[in-house]
Amino acid sequence: MNSAKPTLQWQQHHGEVLSNANGFDVIECNTCGFKHVVPLPTTDELIKVYQHDYYDQEKPLYLTRYKQDLPWWNGVYEHRYHVFTQYLAPTQRTILDIGSGPGYFLLKGKTLGWNTFGIEPSEQAALHSKQLGLNIFNGFFDKDTANIFGAVDAINLSLVLEHIPDPTALLQLVYQQLNPNGLLCVIVPNDFNPFQQILSQHTGLPEWWVAPPHHLNYFNFRSLTALLSRCGFDVVHEETTFPIDLFLLMGDNYIGNDELGRTCHSKRMQFEQNLIASGNHQLLSDLYSSLAKHGIGREVVLYARKNSY
Repeated sequence: MNSAKPTLQWQQHHGEVLSNANGFDVIECNTCGFKHVVPLPTTDELIKVYQHDYYDQEKPLYLTRYKQDLPWWNGVYEHRYHVFTQYLAPTQRTILDIGSGPGYFLLKGKTLGWNTFGIEPSEQAALHSKQLGLNIFNGFFDKDTANIFGAVDAINLSLVLEHIPDPTALLQLVYQQLNPNGLLCVIVPNDFNPFQQILSQHTGLPEWWVAPPHHLNYFNFRSLTALLSRCGFDVVHEETTFPIDLFLLMGDNYIGNDELGRTCHSKRMQFEQNLIASGNHQLLSDLYSSLAKHGIGREVVLYARKNSY
């Protein structure tokens, strides 16, 4: 990438070019208020990627490893439902998971007494979820499919916004889908974060997190909070997830090294499970909330309430 960063014009989007990969530029878009790629893929291109190819070609080991890590995932999901219950009335227990993947988040919700629904574009993941006995619709969440579910009390939107060409339109649909005082949990990668910038600028590692066309949008806590506010939400709680980039800063270069990457991930899981098993769940939560205030952590995790206007 050249040190000079020109301003790029692309239809109504314009802003400083920050990076490029795979024939796409990433811009700090003055129109949208967050980083995204140009040009944006067409709807037909995205349907092909996510409805048919994603798990087979991009993540062939995803479901296998998900099942291997399921005890850890269940702890992650139990915490997420715990946060939901802190901000919802006891009678508000209906949840929709947009981009529900293999279904284990919703399965945990069912065991906790929630009424659960999911929508998932991948045929393979949707079939897996249905085999778990879950209520899953195979498709994309849009104006037509939103009518299938009716209003809900909570929506989980985990690792979705970075993949779609119009996050604003999706969040506006989410707003309409929620009951009054409903709650949204939205999770996106925390890319261009301080640790990544240090690694890229001072250790010579490439900007590995820039991954179009699968990742189209690149958020941080500030830009995602601002987007949620524009779409009618008030952020009530923020957290992050384990800053996995720490391993890179300590010399464990797992980029392109699957075996080392799994080792680092296993250490991360052990760290969290030891804190939880020792009764220090709140300490773990407080730690991740504190890191979020400094923009550090692998993911942006925001809980936002539908405001009353």
